[in-house]
Amino acid sequence: MATRDYGFQLDGGRCGVLLLHGLSGTPMELRYQSLGLSRAGFTVHVPQLAGHCGTLEDLKETVWTDWAASALAALDELKSRCDRVLVGGLSMGAVMSLYLASERPADVDGTVLLAPTFRFDGWAVPWYARAFNLVNDNWTADRFLFREFEPYGIKDRRLREFVLNALQGDNSAAAGLPGTPGRSMLEFRRMVKVVESRLGDIQQPTLIVHPREDDRASLGNAELLQRKLAGVVTTVVLNDSYHVVTLDRQRDLVNESMVDFSIKLARRHGIELARQTGSGGRAVA
Repeated sequence: MATRDYGFQLDGGRCGVLLLHGLSGTPMELRYQSLGLSRAGFTVHVPQLAGHCGTLEDLKETVWTDWAASALAALDELKSRCDRVLVGGLSMGAVMSLYLASERPADVDGTVLLAPTFRFDGWAVPWYARAFNLVNDNWTADRFLFREFEPYGIKDRRLREFVLNALQGDNSAAAGLPGTPGRSMLEFRRMVKVVESRLGDIQQPTLIVHPREDDRASLGNAELLQRKLAGVVTTVVLNDSYHVVTLDRQRDLVNESMVDFSIKLARRHGIELARQTGSGGRAVA
């Protein structure tokens, strides 16, 4: 298993934001948003989920409850330092955020869902990925490896080339893994089943940011949440971005939406934020 922890924290005020990366992803995919929230006065924690930032085998050896356990531990740590906590994430991290909101409703005051993914049904998803929905056992799942494919969740061509070069390198902590084992995809589906069954009980206010042209997960994923979540839902639809909204062309709009939503929620709970002049970051040992 990977031993180094690439998660990080940014110190701020008494309102915290926990951000969760995607499946086979890395905390670095949320670095830009974490800096924006930190400058707005929030304490931010971006943990490394179990099995990630190592090899494909490292990820394959974990199950979704391991990922959840590392997210819950990060929530507990952040809650010990903050009066109020929001939880958000990208793709699978968004689904995990909803799991935390349902599992710990007293500790999660709101959720921020970036390109939430319940179904891999975007326009660029290959046919065999959809056929994988028929697989229900680990033995068969182990015959699949879902490699990253064009356009790699990125609409901006220059950035896409940069991401592709990083994926072809050997540092999975920087750009994530070049693929996802079938067994991990099956674990993800098991997690989705649990979370989807709880959507009607999740009452925290929610911000959804989803691309209209998402290559991985269609806008139908956001519409599912709009229909089923019990709390107030605010939705921002991006018109110039693909799946990885934290890096793509409209990342500044993503930041603005997250900060605005988070500030309003903090003020609703009587917390005023002192904006920072620097990032105030410190790595997790």
